[in-house]
Parts: sequence; C-alpha cells; structure tokens
Amino acid sequence: MLYYLWTVIQDLLFTVTAVTLIRALLRTRCGRTGRRGHTAAVLAGNAVGAALAVVKQTTNKIISSHWNHWTYAFLMASVVAFFICFLIRGKKTGTEGRGVLPLTVCGAAVSAGMIFLRIPTVLLYPFSFNTMGNGFFSAYYMERLGGWALALLLLFVYSRLLYSCAVHIRKAGVLSGVLSAGLAAGFVSFLGRFFVPWISRAKWLKWPVRYTEAEYGRIGSFSMWTATNAMIFIWICAGLAALLAVLFLLENTRVTEPYENPAQLRKLKARHRHFRRIAWGTLILLLLFTVILTAVKAYDTREVELSAPEGYTVEGDRILISAETVSDGHLHRFEYTTERNVTIRWIVVKKPNSASFGVGFDACEVCGSAGYYERGSQVVCKRCDVVMNINTIGFKGGCNPIPLAYEVNGGSLIFRLEDLLTGEKEFR
Repeated sequence: MLYYLWTVIQDLLFTVTAVTLIRALLRTRCGRTGRRGHTAAVLAGNAVGAALAVVKQTTNKIISSHWNHWTYAFLMASVVAFFICFLIRGKKTGTEGRGVLPLTVCGAAVSAGMIFLRIPTVLLYPFSFNTMGNGFFSAYYMERLGGWALALLLLFVYSRLLYSCAVHIRKAGVLSGVLSAGLAAGFVSFLGRFFVPWISRAKWLKWPVRYTEAEYGRIGSFSMWTATNAMIFIWICAGLAALLAVLFLLENTRVTEPYENPAQLRKLKARHRHFRRIAWGTLILLLLFTVILTAVKAYDTREVELSAPEGYTVEGDRILISAETVSDGHLHRFEYTTERNVTIRWIVVKKPNSASFGVGFDACEVCGSAGYYERGSQVVCKRCDVVMNINTIGFKGGCNPIPLAYEVNGGSLIFRLEDLLTGEKEFR
C-alpha cells in the first residue's frame, strides 16, 4: 500500500499543481472561455492517456521513450508559447481584449501534454497488483489498490483547495508569479529529459551531432542531472504552492474591505474564515505530501535484512533438515558454502492446510539472488516486493523461488548436494 501511495503522489504532484494553477489563471484572465477550454484539454489529455495505457497493456508496439521524447518537445514549445501569450494578454481579465483565445489554447495545450505524459503510467499501476496467483479480490490486491486510490483522492482534494486559493487571492501578480516560476522549473526539467533521447536517437540514426566532445559532455551531464534530481523540481513546485497558500492565508487574517453595516461585516468575517480554512487545508495536505515523500518513502524503501540461516545435519552427500522444525508455517532459510566459496541459500516453508512444503532456492529467474523475507504471514521478494503465493512455491516460473529437489523420509527433508550445486550459478 505504502509503495503506491508515495509513488502516485511523486508521479503526479508536479502535474496536478501546474494544471490546477493554469486552470485558475485561465479562469481569472480569460473568463468562461478559459475555463471551458481548459476543461476540454483536461478531458482530452486523460482520454488520450487512457487510450495509450490500454494499447501499452494489450500490445508491445508502444515504445514509451519515443512517445515521451515528442511529448517533452511538445511541452517545451507549448510552455514558450504560453509565456508569449501571457505577456501579450497582460493584466486584462474576463473575455475582453486581445489574446484570450491564444492564451487559452496554449494553457490548455500545456495541461493536456502534462496529463498525457503522466496518466498512462498511473493508470497501469493496478494491472501490476494481481501477481503470483493473488486474485483481484485478495487482501494483497485490495491493500495496494487502496494506496493507489488514496493517493488519487488526496491529490484531487489538494487540487480543489489549491484552485480556490489561486482563484480568490487578491494580491496582484501572486498567481502569475507562482505559475511562471513553476513552469520555468518544468521547462528546465522537460529540456533535460528531451536531450537524453535526442542524443541517443541522433547517434542511432547517424545524424551529425555538431558538438565538440566538451559540449556533448555538458549536455549529457545536464540531462543526467535533471533525470537523477527530479525530486528537486517537485519540491520547487510544492514550495511555490505553499507560498501561494500562505499569502492567501495572510490576506484573510482580518477584514480590510469596506462595509456599511454589522451584517456585511459578519458576512465578510465568515468569508475570510472560510478562505482561511481552505488555505490551512492546502498547507496541511502539502505537509502530508512532504511526510509521505520523505519519511514514508524512506520507511517503505528501507533495506530489508534477510533472516539468519538455520542449522542442519550433513550425512555424506545429503543434507537433512528435521520436518518438525520447519512445520510452523514460517519461512526458514538455509545456507551451504561450496568449494568455490559460493554461498548457496534455499528456503523452506510449510504450505497452509497441507502436509507438503514449499521449497526452493532463495533466488528467482527474474530478480536473481535478492532473496525472500517473511512479512507477517506472507513471503515477499526482497527486490520487487511481490508477495508469493505460498502454495505455488516449488513450481517454476515468474518471481517464484527456483525449484529445488528434495524428498521427505523418516521425519526429515533430505537434499542432495548435487541438486544444491545446480543453483550455484545463481549466487556467484
């Protein structure tokens, strides 16, 4: 649950913030035209993104890097055009004056592009929950679906609150300044992400790259920096949203508007009180997102220590493990060091409601020798966090432990050294 909670928020926080502020700006500067145009763009971005997600899920003909390459290029062009139209429009509001339609179109294009870039990945997350025999209505699936859905719900509430702050703030230039700074940071991120596939694509197509080695190195370093420091842009965006909410809170701490009678004063006080609650709600959610993207993420991605290996008896070329000691339903780990100083690990767990055991090497064909650990009553892959179906441990395929031959005789599980040595290559 925690993984998909912080992952979805990390994927969408920048996009949700930017799209929300663009919508607020278009409403205040372009009136009904801006609001309707932006709504159409949001719906279109979600629809096309969902269609791409379906195609990616059902076929293997979509190369995400190529789509992302052109989407980043589209976003950079749209951001530049949006800034130009914004300058032309100036401080005019409503539907009067020049630049209403161009500003609406460019703002809508930026929003649609950002949604299209992120939404396919987020929509495909639920299809990765149902693994290793866990059904759609299993506790495993529902737990992860809950984290995914909770993240989307929190982002939706945050978007509504931030929108109210941005639309109703009275300080001139705050919304446009915050949005401009956020889009400038986004442009730097898009620029860096754009150059990575551009360089590799140019080399693949043997296009002439007119850069010296030093210039190529600087471009490559810039691209890698934007990719490895993506969280910086998310924090910048969150900080700008918090700044807007704080300024909105401060301007509603007391009544400054003129009033003619006590009834109007009470109405103004109630309005300011409502706005303060909106500002506090926005700040609380931003604080919650900060905790999720720092403390919760660190907790969820912490290094898991594998349990210590247990003892066994060696008789010639056989290893004997008492069946009684491994019949408690918990995961038991064993090790054997070969003549080449390679430590081979294997696990044993008694299957629920059965007299048989789930036995396999502490490695799989997908994640290698990362190993498995016990979380509650579950056996979990350390690398990919997939929960194993204990009843299928011992069968080949997927993220299941690589099967290891054994036999039960005289109250012991018996393993032959020659069978153990077949897994030596997995642990080198």
